Amino acid sequence: MKIISFNVNGIRAIVSKNFIQDMQAISPDVICLQETKADAEQVAIAVADLSGYHVFANHAEKKGYSGTAILSKKAPISVEYGMGTDEHDHEGRIVKAEFDDFFLVCVYVPNSGSELARLPYRQQWDADFLAYLKKCEETKPVVICGDLNVAHQAIDLARPKENYNKAAGYMQEEIDGLNRFVDAGLVDTFRYFNPDQAKYSWWSYRAGAREKNVGWRIDYFLASESFLNRISATEIYNDILGSDHCPVGITIK
Repeated sequence: MKIISFNVNGIRAIVSKNFIQDMQAISPDVICLQETKADAEQVAIAVADLSGYHVFANHAEKKGYSGTAILSKKAPISVEYGMGTDEHDHEGRIVKAEFDDFFLVCVYVPNSGSELARLPYRQQWDADFLAYLKKCEETKPVVICGDLNVAHQAIDLARPKENYNKAAGYMQEEIDGLNRFVDAGLVDTFRYFNPDQAKYSWWSYRAGAREKNVGWRIDYFLASESFLNRISATEIYNDILGSDHCPVGITIK
């Protein structure tokens, strides 16, 4: 089973580029999308040319904002939206699909914002999301994928010194949040398989950052420790354009 995660920065915008062809070329069994910026019907219409997928989309109450979706060739056993709390579930940030032997959670974690105005909320989100995942894990292992909006270590961004404790995505509070996920037994699969590789999944649109590869790795697949032996490969698809992010992926054997 090949699973792809991609922050598309607007599903209706990216399908006018090479998104459909790119996904057909990779031919994943499951595609997880973040920042779809569309409601469920609009997502289904946008991806209609990707034949053979069941489409499950969650959207924010605010039009054109946030949003997540899971496209799966195999119909999941069940699908749930959100983590079950009013405080967090109005922005369409979670879709969970249940398969035979694991849960797949597609997530778009809140950004702390350019002025860090949402950093306190982000910290609460991290704590509540981790508790939600550990509850899921009582039933089956979990695989979490998506834009986590944090670079975990210095190797995960091109300019760590310039950004540490100055920019959203590399604040110590955000790093601590991801540390707690890892300490709780949720493994960063790319870093597990590639301990020394510097590779990025997001680049600012400013100052030619992508052309210069001044990027950040903020898109992840985390997995329960008990599920690690099922993962045979990880990938970051730097050559796929269309968004300020690129897709990331894993293969499950």
